[in-house]
Amino acid sequence: MKTPRIDLKSGLFHGRPIYVVAILVLLAALVVSVLAAVTFGSVPLSVGEVYGVILHKLLGVGNAQVFGSGKLYDIVWFIRLPRVIMAVGVGMALAVSGCVMQAIVRNPLADPYILGISSGATLGATVAALLGVVTAFGANAMGICAFLGALAVSILVQIVANIGGRSSSIRLLLAGTALSSVCSAISNFIVYIADDREGMQSITFWLMGSLAGSKWENIAFVLPVILVITLFFITQSRVLNLMLLGDDVAVTLGTDLLRYRHLYLVLSAMLVGLTVYCTGMIGFVGLMIPHVVRMLFGTDHKRLLPLSALLGSVFLIWSDVACRIIIPKSELPLGILVAAIGAPCFVYLLVRKSYGFGEGKS
Repeated sequence: MKTPRIDLKSGLFHGRPIYVVAILVLLAALVVSVLAAVTFGSVPLSVGEVYGVILHKLLGVGNAQVFGSGKLYDIVWFIRLPRVIMAVGVGMALAVSGCVMQAIVRNPLADPYILGISSGATLGATVAALLGVVTAFGANAMGICAFLGALAVSILVQIVANIGGRSSSIRLLLAGTALSSVCSAISNFIVYIADDREGMQSITFWLMGSLAGSKWENIAFVLPVILVITLFFITQSRVLNLMLLGDDVAVTLGTDLLRYRHLYLVLSAMLVGLTVYCTGMIGFVGLMIPHVVRMLFGTDHKRLLPLSALLGSVFLIWSDVACRIIIPKSELPLGILVAAIGAPCFVYLLVRKSYGFGEGKS
């Protein structure tokens, strides 16, 4: 029996120097993107006005009457800058969770929602919006319930996958598909029996995804968690590479993937759940970004994860900018624009028969 082999250098660019250059370029692009994106919006503001507010807030310089209060201050400090910072965290979380999910289920066309996590989040949001059984959460009820739904489904997937035998990538995929169908059925039933037009509008808007509701208090909690989990996954690159070979090969190499797979699934669900809590449903980022990086730099997670994290942040920042300016005096939901970009990419990857994880010939 031949041992399967993964070509970790299957991308277009190889070697440490080009990787270091790519990291530096993406870091510079991220900084420039944050600095530039905050100047865009439906309300025309000059660069001087925007950075006058930011510098006054951070360093205390400038005219307090002009930059420290009023409409200008509110637009820049409470609307534009928080959504740009949130885009950094959400883009990073979705891209990294996409990389990890694709390794967990050994499916290059998987995304963070492949194991029913999105359906669990939708069910949680639907319960909050249409049944009103969690009023104790207040204004954040929909987001909190969506997060709890995503996390609960990820745990249930592991429980179901272990019934009757050890879980594997295939069993996780099947359990996720089954639970996704159950959650979708329950959500549709609630929508069918509910008589709440306002709640229907809320859940519809939430399903389209948006960064418009970004707040500093959410960022203060969410961004550190995303950064810590991302750094943890980067340290786990060897195990993630072994997952591409499968459980049998990994065991022969001295690593039992079962406990790692459970831990990674819960942490990935936390990443997705946090993004769902803050922005609603935004698909395709976790599918597209890892593929772009993988095609350019190969499948080694030691490089794939950092590059995907940075590229995902830059991509979502500019996607949000496009949503703000593409329709004059209005805002396009972010999930719609990302889906319009991601769906053709998904079809292309689906029909590109030669694409995979860089499997070499045995």
